[in-house]
Amino acid sequence: MRVVFRPGAATTATAEEAQRLGLRRLLVVSGTHGADVAQTVADSLGPACAGLHTGARMHVPVEVADRAVEVARAAGADGCVAVGGGSAIGLGKAVALRTGLPLIAVPTTYSGSEATPVWGLTEHGAKRTGRDPSVLPRSIVYDPELTLSLPVPLSVTSGVNAIAHAVEALYAPDTSPLIALTAEEGVRAMAGALPRLAADPRDLDARGRALRGAWLCGSCLGATTMGLHHKLCHVLGGTFGLPHAETHTVVLPYVLAYNAPAAPEAASAVARALDATEAPTALWRLAGDLSAPRSLAELGLKEPDLAVAAAQAAGQAAGRAYPNPRDVTEDGVLVLLRAAYEGGPPSRS
Repeated sequence: MRVVFRPGAATTATAEEAQRLGLRRLLVVSGTHGADVAQTVADSLGPACAGLHTGARMHVPVEVADRAVEVARAAGADGCVAVGGGSAIGLGKAVALRTGLPLIAVPTTYSGSEATPVWGLTEHGAKRTGRDPSVLPRSIVYDPELTLSLPVPLSVTSGVNAIAHAVEALYAPDTSPLIALTAEEGVRAMAGALPRLAADPRDLDARGRALRGAWLCGSCLGATTMGLHHKLCHVLGGTFGLPHAETHTVVLPYVLAYNAPAAPEAASAVARALDATEAPTALWRLAGDLSAPRSLAELGLKEPDLAVAAAQAAGQAAGRAYPNPRDVTEDGVLVLLRAAYEGGPPSRS
């Protein structure tokens, strides 16, 4: 993977990266909300643009992926450029997975998903994920100017979503000293940037630092195995349709509080990065101080859904679908979810 990072890169470096890769017919994909920015990137490609497809949707429904693959094949595309946040990047990955086309990512949020080989698709109310080298972008073009218009609430939840990648990398079974250093720095960079851009959304330096944090955090996720936090968010998003970044923001402090007794070194690293004594509470306060949602009830989850989500998350763990530093039990996850539903300060249990 190559990384290009500079203001204005979206309309200059994207075409350069395509040329470097020998690509001549690129399909640009985005969501409807990011269509204007995607059109600007498409225009910068000149005759190398084979079309713009704005059908990206949250959690990448399989029918949306099918349609994008059809469009790519009909256009005779030899590559794909994903412009936008996690939904657009996810759709670009789905196209790459199905077709083998090389992917260029132009992120406009701070999720960090562009730095991972992880793909996700939602079908029949269930989100499944996997890893495949073919979905890892050949190039990432980071342009802080593209994020200047990103609303502060979405900037914050997107950034905390990235922090979640780093937190789970710290206690993953395949972590390493290098990953731990990267993860801690990623949390520090993002947590430092978010208050600054919230105070001044036009602060280009803060926006750039948030993108740097996103890359660091996403790189950690790309190198390690996901645990309870990500699997639980996949259940809440795929089954109940909760918004992706907001769900990560709400759930993260409670999952870390759940796992902290079994992963004290990871919790200490997060606390150091946040300049705090207790990491779960510091994450909860960070979200609250920046006016982010702090309860699943705010996101529309119903109380009867808690038991269903706990059973699904625990069932996946029982099937050894994912590792976690602390045993995942249905009762334990239900207590965690109830605390996240109510939104109070997280406590170890």
